[in-house]
Amino acid sequence: MLKTIIFDFGDVFINLDKEGTNRKLKEMNIENLPESISVKNREYEQGFVTSDEIAEHYRTHFPQLNQDAFLESWNSMLLEFPEYRFRFIQKLAEEKDFQLILLSNTNENHIKYIENNVAFFKDFKNCFDAFYLSHEMGMRKPDPVIFEYILKQHDLKAENCLFIDDTSENTEAAEKLGFHTWNIEPTHEDVIDLFTTKSDLF
Repeated sequence: MLKTIIFDFGDVFINLDKEGTNRKLKEMNIENLPESISVKNREYEQGFVTSDEIAEHYRTHFPQLNQDAFLESWNSMLLEFPEYRFRFIQKLAEEKDFQLILLSNTNENHIKYIENNVAFFKDFKNCFDAFYLSHEMGMRKPDPVIFEYILKQHDLKAENCLFIDDTSENTEAAEKLGFHTWNIEPTHEDVIDLFTTKSDLF
């Protein structure tokens, strides 16, 4: 019996353009990013480097990238957060049928941008019994340790949990631990249809 639903954030609630940052950088003739950039990005998602340090790392490789240009390109992957999805989770929270947890790979710059641009973000956060962000946890999906942490922290059993994420490697990692999963496809699926098109999960 499902008792807990664990939601990803990006492309589950807020829409993403995952190539937005690379496109912005290409407009400034920045492409073919070195592997060290990808490594730093992952470290930033885990809170191992600061926002100033990640910006400085980019500028070391690309001196033409000033702070404002870096932030604009970094945040360009963030699109709209449809209010109807907030209303969906708000209603689910009010019904109290499930424990609700958010688990997102993200970073300080993105969260600051969302806080400043999504009027209902604070109320959205309050819908959840727990709100986990990778850069505050020092770990990220799909590492099994992050799922094991959630289970231990809330005294949960994986077989009683549904995990919803748009990235297959994340849902596959959770599935191996015994979670029920929905690898949502944002181009034609929407989280608000959880109890209709995905009713078989319950």
